[in-house]
Amino acid sequence: MKRTRTLLLIFLALAVHWSRGQQPTLSTQARFSVVTCGPGTDLYATFGHSAFRLKDPARGIDWVYNYGTFDFNTPNFYLKFARGKLPYALSKSSFEDFLYVYQWERRWVREQLLNLDPAQMEALLSFLETNNLPENRYYTYDFLFENCATKIPEVLQQVLGPSLVFHPEYLEGDPRSFRELIQENLEPNTWSSMGIDLALGAVIDRDAQPEEYMFLPAYVRQQMEHTSLGNSALVERERVILDLPNPKVSQYFTATPVFWLLLLLGFTLAITGIDYQNGTRSRVLDFVLFFTTGAAGLLLLFLWFLTDHTSTAWNANLLWAFPANLYAAWLLVRANPRIASIYRLLWVALALLGLCLPIWAAGLQSFSPVIPIAWAALALRYAYLIHYFKPAK
Repeated sequence: MKRTRTLLLIFLALAVHWSRGQQPTLSTQARFSVVTCGPGTDLYATFGHSAFRLKDPARGIDWVYNYGTFDFNTPNFYLKFARGKLPYALSKSSFEDFLYVYQWERRWVREQLLNLDPAQMEALLSFLETNNLPENRYYTYDFLFENCATKIPEVLQQVLGPSLVFHPEYLEGDPRSFRELIQENLEPNTWSSMGIDLALGAVIDRDAQPEEYMFLPAYVRQQMEHTSLGNSALVERERVILDLPNPKVSQYFTATPVFWLLLLLGFTLAITGIDYQNGTRSRVLDFVLFFTTGAAGLLLLFLWFLTDHTSTAWNANLLWAFPANLYAAWLLVRANPRIASIYRLLWVALALLGLCLPIWAAGLQSFSPVIPIAWAALALRYAYLIHYFKPAK
């Protein structure tokens, strides 16, 4: 009996090992393709999506291999997401289920059929199936260098080797920075556009190399059309799966950053003018300005030093979103602040704010085009408070 149980366990182990290592033999009807999906209205969907598709009607196969999935049930999900430590994974699903999501979200889908011979298709399938094993499917996500789009050329290069050649001649005009490439996908004067410019540092203001454009699905699609495999084009043809227009993002002017920043500037002008005439100061206005900019600076420090995000380093927005403004907010809300301390801090804050324009002009870092409105409000208030707190001679 004991021997029978041992043999049964060995048999089951071998069966599991065999089943995990098996992959279907593809028929002559099998085709691999690169699927590109259009942008959505949510921020996470703004940049589109890329995936592999394998269709083999003779074997009843229509699968999608998707490197853009993650598990909401991951312990400490939001903390890991904020810190850049959330594991992303390759997943495998039916194309029908995959397409349903994009139909529901009203996003276009296009497919580029790859010109692969049977051996190359078997090699790509083997790679993806091996990569989809539980011990292999997870990877550390990086918005610029390791995402669903970058995985497409990365996998093709590993499977197809040096016979795969990317031709970057399709890129016209001057090289673009990562920031410019990101902003191509965002509507100007939106909170998402401004927020991304605030959160991402000077490291994204360098010119992207042609192969680095492929962190965006749209450029993966374009590059696939300009890639050769041996003596042939990699893409045999493209076909439309869902023909839908890009979503229009409409919003009232009163909901835009420019409106609220202009309102802030106007309010600061009015209150500062009243304060100047009466020789007083508004503690409420001072607290709002200093607490908001200090808290923003603290968040930028967190993104730079306490996360694994590579794109949030060396952020010059810290010059105006000055973390020490939190201390200034605490001083200014008091009826009798420490005048010497606040006076010195105000001069430092004004000097740092004054560096923003030269840094922008020198091309060291680009800022959100709407943020100078906030700079004007801060400069006005800093100058008035320096005057107000100037020590008597």
